[in-house]
Amino acid sequence: MIIIMLGAQGTGKGTVAGHLVKGLEIPQISTGDIFRANIKNKTELGIEADKYISKGELVPDSITVPMVANRLDEDDCKNGAILDGFPRTIEQADSLKEILAKENKKVDLVINLTTPREEIIDRMITRRVCPNCKATFNTKLNKPKVEGVCDFCGTNLVQREDDKDPKAIEKRLQIYEEKTSPLVEYYKNEGVLRTEVISTSINHLAKEAAEEILADLKK
Repeated sequence: MIIIMLGAQGTGKGTVAGHLVKGLEIPQISTGDIFRANIKNKTELGIEADKYISKGELVPDSITVPMVANRLDEDDCKNGAILDGFPRTIEQADSLKEILAKENKKVDLVINLTTPREEIIDRMITRRVCPNCKATFNTKLNKPKVEGVCDFCGTNLVQREDDKDPKAIEKRLQIYEEKTSPLVEYYKNEGVLRTEVISTSINHLAKEAAEEILADLKK
C-alpha cells in the first residue's frame, strides 16, 4: 500500500504517519531522510544533491525523483510505504505515478490534514522532535512521559531551529499553500484523497485521526 501524507507543517503528519507505520508495518519515507542517507553514503545522486543543499537551494526533480525511486525499490518497501514530503508539486506527482506504474503499483491513499493557521503556528512553536528516531511530541498536546525525553528511544528532544520564529513559520505556510496545496485537487480527481480536520476546537487531534484511518484500512 502506497500512502501519501499531505498537509502544512504542524498539522500532525508525523503523528499520523507514526501510527500508520506501526499498524501497517510499512516504512515512512521523507525526502529529508533520503537526501541525508545519499549524502552520507556519497552516492552519485547524493553528491549532486549536496551541491544544492549546501547552498540552501532546492534540489531539482532530476535528482529528487530518482532518489525516491531507488528508495521505493528497497526491500522494506515491498509491501508499501508512507511518503512524507514527496510529492511536493504536480510534476513530482506525475513522476511518482510513472514510477509506481512500472511496478504495477499506484497511490492507494492520500491523507490531507488541515488545521487553522493560528493553531499551526502555536503547535510548531511548542513542537519537540527526537533527533534519533524522528518521533514528534508537543509540550501542550502530546507531552512525552518524561519531560524533554523521547518515549521510544530515550533521546533528549530538541526544538527545530525553523520552529522558533513565528515569521519564518508564516513564510513556510505561504510556500506550502503556493506550491503544494494544488496536490489536494490533483489527488481528489484521482479518487484517493481523504481530508481530516485536526483541531482542538473540534476535539479531533492527530492521534484520533490516525486511529480512525487505521481502523478503516483494516476493514
